[in-house]
Amino acid sequence: MPCSFLSFCFIDKDDGYRYIALRMAFPDTVDINDDVNFPKVKMMKNKQFWLASITFLLLIVGCGKKDGQSIDLKQAASAYPSSEEVRAIAQEAYIYGLPIVMNYVVMNEYVLDKNSGQYKAPFNIIHNENRVFTYKDTSIVTPNSDTPYSMVWLDLRAEPIVVSVPAVPKNRYYSVQFIDGNTYNYGYIGSRTTGFDAGNYLIVGPGWTGDTPAGIQKVFQTSTPFGLTIFRTQLFNPDDMKNVEKIQAGYKVQSLSTFLNKAPATEPEKVAFPPATTEGIKSNFYEYLDAALQFVPASSQDQDIRNKLSKIGVGANKTYAYKDMPSDLKAAADQGMKEGDEKIAQFLVEGIKNINGWNVGSVFGDRSFFNGNWLLRAAAAKAGIYGNDATEAMYPASRFSSTGEKLDTSANKYTITFAKGQLPPVNAFWSVTMYDGKTQLLIENPIERYLINSPMLSKMKKNPDGSLTIYVQKDSPGKSKESNWLPAPNGNPYLVMRLYWPKVEAPSILPPGSGSWSPPGIELSKSTH
Repeated sequence: MPCSFLSFCFIDKDDGYRYIALRMAFPDTVDINDDVNFPKVKMMKNKQFWLASITFLLLIVGCGKKDGQSIDLKQAASAYPSSEEVRAIAQEAYIYGLPIVMNYVVMNEYVLDKNSGQYKAPFNIIHNENRVFTYKDTSIVTPNSDTPYSMVWLDLRAEPIVVSVPAVPKNRYYSVQFIDGNTYNYGYIGSRTTGFDAGNYLIVGPGWTGDTPAGIQKVFQTSTPFGLTIFRTQLFNPDDMKNVEKIQAGYKVQSLSTFLNKAPATEPEKVAFPPATTEGIKSNFYEYLDAALQFVPASSQDQDIRNKLSKIGVGANKTYAYKDMPSDLKAAADQGMKEGDEKIAQFLVEGIKNINGWNVGSVFGDRSFFNGNWLLRAAAAKAGIYGNDATEAMYPASRFSSTGEKLDTSANKYTITFAKGQLPPVNAFWSVTMYDGKTQLLIENPIERYLINSPMLSKMKKNPDGSLTIYVQKDSPGKSKESNWLPAPNGNPYLVMRLYWPKVEAPSILPPGSGSWSPPGIELSKSTH
């Protein structure tokens, strides 16, 4: 039987080495109830010192174990990673895991926790919002307030799901975006991609290899068993909501067996999802990541980082739980998380092309788009999780004026002016949305306006030269200009421009960062009103 050895050398300064060593051999695993015959050793002159030494040894053998339990002495002797290694891994883990954790939290609040205040519906049941999002919607950062959402979280473990859409009028933009647990966009239905006709589309989970059934227009395969599907339906004005509701009523989600009129598949076993909340992300990040990774299969692209995660008690191959790490190592992990967050923030400022104070680039896409660039993926999630591919929508974003000063609407007023004939070039519609700079959520305001968009143009006032000015400030610019007012927070704002279905012919914002059209800068207002 393999043995472990434990040696001690006691020093008595008065007589030199009173005893050279205590060397004990025993099996790797010792049961506390077993009789263990320890070898005889030479007694020291100081019997009290000897008895204390034996007591110390027995404490080592029995520490933390109840009667009848076994002790793996090799595991007990194994060391945790150093603080520096934990810090480095934690930094990588935060950058890699932020989108996965954010997505897992949204799933908890939308599907699992009926008391979250954000609950929508169970898995595989579509939920239609007969409204646009407001400041009360807090689960998703930088939410769209242009289009009423319809959403469904898919559970594909038992069988594929069929998503059906109705015929949609050609003057109304709509899209259906499929997002997996990695936050990859793995497919689209809608005006740009499949047109305006009715259709049925099959969504299949990892490893599915069946044939395409009759009546299915296309198959989309995801890399995770759980994932979000977002339907966006254009709203022209508040009175148009009843027409949107009719279209939403035509969106359908059903199992493949129901679609084929066959017996349903066996229900998958229930999963005890560890709970997670938006408020808990910072303080429980690595525990949340450990929970979320159960439902995100590893790939060849992320196997290396997954192996590193196990060293800090996260993921499938961990030998201990993150929560059991010593407090000094958790402090090192917290430092790594802070450094990771700083890297993401720096990328959002420096890693995306700045045009007139706006960050203009492409940060959303499928697995091949990211190609293992975890920093890009984290930046996308932090900028606004569940964003569209660039060909579906572009998102110029800004926290700065055209001259580089950080925006502060507690003290200043600003304007955005589109020159005549230079409105955002789109096939669908455009908008400029205001968010709180700290939370990236919509802000409460007296006129309940969260954006300015192209459907509002007919009621906005143009300048004598044909240009259009948007007033960005916390207080009204006055009744004569209020139609063009975008209410801002009493602090630092964050503005996001949306160009849905951007044109590809000039003028165009595409390719991202080098298109022939650029967003106008945010200027410090010259008005004293």
